[in-house]
Amino acid sequence: MKHHIEKNTVQETLVIPLFGRLVCSERFPHLFSDSEAKRICDSLDYDFDEKRKKMESTAGLFGALEVAQRQYDICCEIKDYLKKHPEAAVVNLGCGLDDTFSKCDNGKCHGYNLDYPDVIKIREELLPAGEREENIFCDLNDHSWMDRIDAGKGAVFYATGVFYYFKTEDLKKLFIGMAERFPGAVLAFDACNKRGASLMRKTWLKEAGITDVNAYFSMEDEKELESWSSRFDKVSAKSYMRGYRDIYSNVGFVHRLMIRFCDSLVKMKIVKIKFKEAINV
Repeated sequence: MKHHIEKNTVQETLVIPLFGRLVCSERFPHLFSDSEAKRICDSLDYDFDEKRKKMESTAGLFGALEVAQRQYDICCEIKDYLKKHPEAAVVNLGCGLDDTFSKCDNGKCHGYNLDYPDVIKIREELLPAGEREENIFCDLNDHSWMDRIDAGKGAVFYATGVFYYFKTEDLKKLFIGMAERFPGAVLAFDACNKRGASLMRKTWLKEAGITDVNAYFSMEDEKELESWSSRFDKVSAKSYMRGYRDIYSNVGFVHRLMIRFCDSLVKMKIVKIKFKEAINV
């Protein structure tokens, strides 16, 4: 029996990036292959026709490229961390229906997927946790979730499409709390500048009921974050579309222009913060 997805619900917002990865696999098979996205979409009782029409447009396909490439980028950061910390905790902050852990699983690490209770409930039906994986329902602003993470052998945290919805002051508290609690860990996430946030305000943020975009997180330069805490060892960033593998020559002319726009005017990046190691007393 297929899982029914209601229109205009939280469930539908979870399906959109998943479907984006499926469309990207279909249209750009030389760049992406996501059999899990297809499996989950095939298991849903949901009319994808309207979403497909929108996503098959030039702008829609670029959105699908962004979603798929973002996951690819984050996977690169996770796999890089696991080279030195093979048994680390791999923590998905605001997981939705993202399956990044399974794509990075080295057979030794431990995955944690964090989100609100209603999201975790859907996830457990469609994407149940594996042997070394745990789904945890929580509010990320309630830092008690940190007690659930075993970071004794290292930890890499990541978030995709999540922090745009956080007030900057709350995100600062979260980052500082993580840096103090998980020394030597790494945090990777996507971000854009105020222009990008304004564009989001007209689309995704509007749909989420967020109106005061200036109160929510954006950044012009990743170095702005260095002043947030003395516990940050290093802050760096790379381009979405060109930083981890350059797909510029693998897409058409219009999409190349859109990549240049995102790099130069919207500053879409994957940001990485490395927390300082523990201080030995």
